[in-house]
Amino acid sequence: MEESLIIDDLQYLISKSKEANYIEARYQLRVINEVSFSNGELDRIRNILSSGCGIRVLVDGCWGFSSSTNLTRKVLIDSLSEAISGAKILAENKKNKVKGLATFKPTKGVFRAKVKGKLEDIDIEKKVKISKEADAEARKYSKSIKSSSCTYSEILDHKIIVTTDGTEVEIYDSKPEFNVVSVASRGSESVTTSEGIGITGGWEDLFLKRDHLGYANLASEKAVKLLEAKHVKGEKCTVILDPGMVGLISHEAIGHMVEADFVLSGSVVRNKIGQEVASNLVTLVDSGNTNVATKPAGTIAVDDEGVVAGRTVIIENGILKSFLHNRETALMFDTLPTGNARAFEYNDEPLIRMRNTFIESGNSKFDDIVKETKHGYFIKGARNGQADANGEFMFGSQEAYLIEKGEITQLMKGASISGSAFEVLQSIDMVGNDFEFDIGTGYCGKFQPAKVDGGGPHIRCNAIIGGLQY
Repeated sequence: MEESLIIDDLQYLISKSKEANYIEARYQLRVINEVSFSNGELDRIRNILSSGCGIRVLVDGCWGFSSSTNLTRKVLIDSLSEAISGAKILAENKKNKVKGLATFKPTKGVFRAKVKGKLEDIDIEKKVKISKEADAEARKYSKSIKSSSCTYSEILDHKIIVTTDGTEVEIYDSKPEFNVVSVASRGSESVTTSEGIGITGGWEDLFLKRDHLGYANLASEKAVKLLEAKHVKGEKCTVILDPGMVGLISHEAIGHMVEADFVLSGSVVRNKIGQEVASNLVTLVDSGNTNVATKPAGTIAVDDEGVVAGRTVIIENGILKSFLHNRETALMFDTLPTGNARAFEYNDEPLIRMRNTFIESGNSKFDDIVKETKHGYFIKGARNGQADANGEFMFGSQEAYLIEKGEITQLMKGASISGSAFEVLQSIDMVGNDFEFDIGTGYCGKFQPAKVDGGGPHIRCNAIIGGLQY
């Protein structure tokens, strides 16, 4: 279906009902391509194309939602009627209703992700070839590497959003990802490491930092080194976190706590706006767009309510300044929407989600941070972890280097770090003058997937370090 026809149909659709206070029609065409190798075998190759329209309405203070893969006007009007009927039934039974939506200047225009080398111009044979080569390269690195895998995936989105508030936007997005996993083992000892990248951009952007073989060699190099490393002993001490660990804490331990729907559910930060929650060296931001050459995975131009996804300062010089909002919560908190309403697919309703969450750079050189550390650990390579609504967290890392008398000494097997997010933020006494995004592979999983990223500079703080079994 031609784009102009889709826009005409959506405009026609939202003009057909006077019963709803607000109508939002969101068309989405998505292409997913994925290639996966494991130990020399082609494990998976798939191409998925999906398209449809999600319709969300606000009627009598309640939301209704319906979606359809059939884009004929008759079916869309029927789908709109179903959404309105659902909202009306809910309104008859629900006590706490939506008071309204925060106003904003309607967004109009076409938004395209900046890409070098369009993904759709790269044939599937080349994507298979680099995945196969990287998988083989990972095992070739050392006899200690017993197994490996490599996955290349990409999401190409085309969205059109039309609302009764006057928003009319068209969005083209491109998010490739590449990841290599290496497993080293000797006797009963085994270590699994991964190295990869996920961005918003094109084929050339994806391999700007290093090529596919570089990721394979780096993953295997880490696995082999860690096989010989000793286990970390648990203690509370000074730690230097690399940008990936900073990004993980920013996203998991802080970011989720300041999503306004979680705030309303009782997050520990609910009444802390204007209060000091971190060291005055800390400025923490969530942004839909960032001033870096390679755009991180969470980059979006416009959210799924049609709000421009700008820059939101969550913590400024240690002071909690803002939560992350959609239009509904922005009205409740008497503030502006922040462009954080995101839906993964056309049949998902928009939720408050992060984009790229990070701590801004400071003034300290990495070498000086290390030199001024008498005893502690340099923690690298973010792994999965968990955090709760009170800010208590525990995250794993791939590498931990012991620091003694201002020098990095031996490599230790990956450690877990834990603590209270705000206690850790308040203990930060050095912030690096470098910066990197480094958690762009995979998805955030709050009820529905979302591509996000996080990062920052190297920072020094206090946390509890403990051993982590591979």
